[in-house]
Amino acid sequence: MRKKTFKYFRSAPDMQPIEDAKAVGSLYRYWRLRTFYAMYIGYIFYYFTRKSFTFIMPVLQEGGMSLASLGMISSALSLSYGCSKFFSGILGDRSNPRYFMAIGLLFTGACNLAFGLSSSLLLFVIFWGLNGWFQGWGWPGCAKLLTYWYSHKERGLWWGLWNTSHNLGGALAPLLVGLVMHHFDWRTCLFVSAFLSLLGSLFLLNRLRDTPRSLGLPPVEVYQGEAQAPKEERESYPARKILLRFVLKNPCIWILSWANFFVYVIRTAVNDWSFLYYCQHFPGEGYSVASLCCCSFEVGGLVGSLSAGWLSDSLFLGRRNPINVLYLTGTMTLCFCMVYMPSDAPFALHALWMFAMGFCIFGPQMLIGMAAAELSHKKAVASASGFTGFWGYLGAAFAGLPLGGLIAQWGWSGYFAFLSFTALLAGGALLPLWHAQEHLETGAQDAPI
Repeated sequence: MRKKTFKYFRSAPDMQPIEDAKAVGSLYRYWRLRTFYAMYIGYIFYYFTRKSFTFIMPVLQEGGMSLASLGMISSALSLSYGCSKFFSGILGDRSNPRYFMAIGLLFTGACNLAFGLSSSLLLFVIFWGLNGWFQGWGWPGCAKLLTYWYSHKERGLWWGLWNTSHNLGGALAPLLVGLVMHHFDWRTCLFVSAFLSLLGSLFLLNRLRDTPRSLGLPPVEVYQGEAQAPKEERESYPARKILLRFVLKNPCIWILSWANFFVYVIRTAVNDWSFLYYCQHFPGEGYSVASLCCCSFEVGGLVGSLSAGWLSDSLFLGRRNPINVLYLTGTMTLCFCMVYMPSDAPFALHALWMFAMGFCIFGPQMLIGMAAAELSHKKAVASASGFTGFWGYLGAAFAGLPLGGLIAQWGWSGYFAFLSFTALLAGGALLPLWHAQEHLETGAQDAPI
C-alpha cells in the first residue's frame, strides 16, 4: 500500500532520446515556457493559501485576540513550513514535481478551509501549522525544475523571474482579501483561498512534467552547448550519501543557512507586521492604506528579484553572494532610517520605504536559495535549498511570537532597530562566500570559500 501511495511522487523515468535536432529545439522551447508559467502560476496559488492569515490579523485583533496569540499562529506556520522545507526537499529530489506540487497545494487549501471553520486558538494553531507543512511541498519542485530546465549562465535571470511569483502573489493577496472583506467576513477569505487552491492543483496536474530526460530531451547544458551531460546526471548516489556529503558536510550550505535565518527574520517581520503597523499608524484610513503599503513592498520585491538575478549573471558572472551583501547593506540602512522616521511622515514616503525594503530583501531571499542549489550537487538541489529554507523559516518563526513580544515591550522604534541589526548580521555572515561559484563537476566539497 505504501509503495502504491508514493509511486506517483517518484521521478518520471527517462524516455528514449529524441535524435532529431530540430525537434529537440522546438520541444525544448515549448516545454521551457510551459514549465515556467505552470510553476509560476502554481506558486502564486500557494501564496494565496499562505498569506491569507496575515491580512485578517487586524480583524482578529479587533475581535479580542492578543498580539501574543497572533504571533503564536504565525510562528506555527513558520516552524512547520521550515521543517517541511527540509524533509520535503529530500523527497523532492526524487519526486515528480507534477504530483508533488499539485497534491501539496490541494492540502494547503484544505487547511485554509479547516481554519475558516474553527473558532478556538488551539485549532487555529493546529490547522495553520498543518498548512505550513503542506506549504513546504511547493518549493522543492520549483527548485528542481529551475535547475534542470535552465542552465547556469541564464539561471539567475530565470530564477529571478520565477521569484517574482512571491511578489505577485503577495501583491494580489491583500487586494483579494480586501475585496472579499468588503462584502463578506474573514472566514469567507479562507474559503476563497481554499477554492483557489483546488483550481491551482488541477492546473499543475495538467501543465507540469518532470525533467528534460523524462520527455526524451537532452540535459539543458547539452541543449545550450555549455557542456556534455553533467557528471551529476550520470552518477548515482544513495540518498544518505547525497545528504551527508553535499549538504550536511558542506560548509557553504551552513553559511548560507545562517544568513538565511536573519534574512527571513526581516522578510517575515515586514510581511507579517507591516499591515498591523500601518493600520495603527493611519487609523483613519486603516485597511486601504495598509493594503497599498503591502502592495508596494511586493512590487519592490518583484523589481529587486529581477535585478538581483540579472546582476548576478551579468555583473558578477554567476557569483550570487556579492549581490546578497550589497542588498543587505541597503536593508540595514533602510531599517535604521525608520527608527527616526517622523511620526507625521506622509503616506507616500511610507509607500516608498516599503518599495525599497521589498527591493533590497527579496534579492537575498531569492539568491541564497539559488546559491545553495548551485554550491551543492545537481541531485541534491531540493535538499540543499530545503535545508537553507529550514533555517530561514526558523528565522520566520522568530518574527512571530518573539518579535510580537518585542513590539509590545519596546514599540515600533525598537522593532526597526532590531531589523537593522539583523540585516548587519546577515550581510556579515555572507562575506566569506564573496567568491563562491557553482562547481558542477567536483561537487560541493570543493566549492571555494
